[in-house]
Amino acid sequence: MKLDSIRTEYRLAELIEQNILPDPFDQFRKWLNEAIAAKVNEPTAMSVSTVGIDGFPDSRIVLLKDFDEQGLTFFTNYESNKGNSIKINPAIGLHFFWPELERQVRISGFAEKTSEIVSDEYFNSRPVNSRISAIISNQSSRILSREELEIRFKEMNSENKHHLKRPDNWGGFIVKPVKFEFWQGRESRLHDRILYEKTCNEWNISRLAP
Repeated sequence: MKLDSIRTEYRLAELIEQNILPDPFDQFRKWLNEAIAAKVNEPTAMSVSTVGIDGFPDSRIVLLKDFDEQGLTFFTNYESNKGNSIKINPAIGLHFFWPELERQVRISGFAEKTSEIVSDEYFNSRPVNSRISAIISNQSSRILSREELEIRFKEMNSENKHHLKRPDNWGGFIVKPVKFEFWQGRESRLHDRILYEKTCNEWNISRLAP
């Protein structure tokens, strides 16, 4: 297969200054709602990029679970690779890709833990099996086998499934943005890129070359 011959022309839409909203949170909400309405695959999936404790950049896909003018929230094990990275450097990047709409959104911001109340409420709303998985998994740590994990899962499922408490090392992060970039694919690779940057509590808007 010749990878260099794979290409797609983007012609679905445009992103021009006359049509964008002045607040990036409103623009993001609009695009997210359109992605959900279009039934794109995993519209809330986003790549979370951190700088690892080894100095290398590290990315993984997680699901956005809440969004408002305060920031974007996801949940994880605080002692996972991403959790430990955020402890050292809370500056992180988020990336949404909606190929069905030929759109991307990149967000830069600072992550901080949500309140315990928020973490408890979300944990208790999860399916029982998802709560058990969060409790038994020391995320990112080395384990001997898959069987070891499944045995622990079955034991907790049969004995304690009605008394599941959120572990102290599991909860939410809210990312407070300082930069949004909205990317709309265009024909001939002349893509539209609109950048919002926060300066002194105001959002400045500019266009980037594709």
